[in-house]
Amino acid sequence: MRHRLPVLFACMALASLAGAELDRASIFRRPLERVASLDPLRSSSVCESRAVSLVYEPLLEVDYFARPYRLKPCLCEMPVVSADAKVYTYRLREGARFRDDPCFPDGKGRPVVAADVVYSLNRLGDKANASSGLWTMSAVEKVEAPDDRTVRITLKKPLHVFPWLTALSYAAVVPHEAVEKYGVRFGGVAVGSGPYYLEEWWRNHRMRFRRNPSWRGWGEIKTKPFEEIEYLVVDDVSTQWLMFLSREVDFLGEVSHDNWDAVVGPDGRLVGDLEQRGVRLFGNPTMMVMYVGVNMNDPVLGPNKKLRQALNCAFDSQAWKRFLNNRVEPSDGPVPPGVDGRLETPFAYSFDLARAKKLLAEAGYPNGIDPRTGRRLEIPITIGRANQSAREEIELMQSFFNRIGIRLEPRYMTWTAYLKAVDEGNVTLFMLGWIGDYPDAENFLQLFHSKNVSPGGNHGNYRNPAFDRLYDQAMAETDPAKRNACWRKAQEIVREDCPWIFLHFPKAYSLSWDHVGNYIPSDFPYGTEKHYFHK
Repeated sequence: MRHRLPVLFACMALASLAGAELDRASIFRRPLERVASLDPLRSSSVCESRAVSLVYEPLLEVDYFARPYRLKPCLCEMPVVSADAKVYTYRLREGARFRDDPCFPDGKGRPVVAADVVYSLNRLGDKANASSGLWTMSAVEKVEAPDDRTVRITLKKPLHVFPWLTALSYAAVVPHEAVEKYGVRFGGVAVGSGPYYLEEWWRNHRMRFRRNPSWRGWGEIKTKPFEEIEYLVVDDVSTQWLMFLSREVDFLGEVSHDNWDAVVGPDGRLVGDLEQRGVRLFGNPTMMVMYVGVNMNDPVLGPNKKLRQALNCAFDSQAWKRFLNNRVEPSDGPVPPGVDGRLETPFAYSFDLARAKKLLAEAGYPNGIDPRTGRRLEIPITIGRANQSAREEIELMQSFFNRIGIRLEPRYMTWTAYLKAVDEGNVTLFMLGWIGDYPDAENFLQLFHSKNVSPGGNHGNYRNPAFDRLYDQAMAETDPAKRNACWRKAQEIVREDCPWIFLHFPKAYSLSWDHVGNYIPSDFPYGTEKHYFHK
């Protein structure tokens, strides 16, 4: 613990300085990973999207309180869609203003107008800007502003999930004056129309946001919000836990694997007197899937469907769940629960050791013996981290496949080298995860379309013309029921082909003190702090 104390005391000192300016009850603090940029074009991580969404506004937003998830107006009203589903007309809501900044004449902010939306979306879609969110504009043919309050977006072809793309932080609206004035420094400032503004940014240590009292949306929020939001960069999870216990932070977004036993008991409840002291534990499913991908270009695994099916049948999902502290649910395909268009039928190749051995023999490897060598079949798996947790996971997975006579050979790389190897197809098996950007099966099934082979999201280079036809048919379908029927048939094909070893759907566990009101776990936690209040 000795090496953690300076970090802890430094963060406590920072907290004390901030508290001198405002009453502690007016400040919401939480640890968060490093934010590299506040430019919406660069908001590729969850933490960056969180920060961007405090100060900037996209066209729409996810309704914080609605389950299942749905969209609601943000900077614009809900769009009117043309009969051919190719033209989306958005109307700006009244009262949106960019805050005061030296980039404007006399330093005074100005109203947000339709031309700002056109500018921001065209900036996002400009390949020269190399945004990781460029894909969100791939279906857009043109963006126009017929008048100051109307934005008309014409698509090249129908895209039923397009409104969800306009709710991402990538689509947040920025003023051209700020981009022009600050240039490459634009990502270090924040000239937005959102509920908070950036008060202070001590890079790699702290971000402090102050409530924007002139934001038009406060009238819709019935509770008194926090005056300040502070994000503290604290890498060590044990230090985060100590800060939480001492109430130096109000919230922990994740209960780490290392601290799990100190926080949660075997019954899934908080240990000791934590609950009596006011700690609240939240657990919820996530819109995320973890998997072991199979490189379908591999000469052994690619053409041998029964071998891939055998690997799935050998994967002991319940033992895996126990190892991960019951913080996951076994996956039965690529689409998580709660996502529109998900296939709900049982997975035919879930854990079944006898069937795994039978499929392995039918695949040409009885008892795991490779007939070409007379030895056990060896399959390499590439991992992008070499920490203790990763090694323990692989050791457990090795024990699963040992039961059917297959030797799993781990190859550890740095994360950067790993991603390069996956993109270039220089792997056989590889472990990855995918977080959905919106609750539609398309967002997960795109990982199997042949047009998206690596370095696209289809890192396993899976190709099946029947799947592609169903996917394309679904994307052209305007009837949601018929579209979802296509998604389910497409999932049947993927589950039969087993281009992945389906691992699990993670659950999210977070901690909050009971004085934080209105906290609701969400797969879309972007800008949600505006709803929090001190009880």
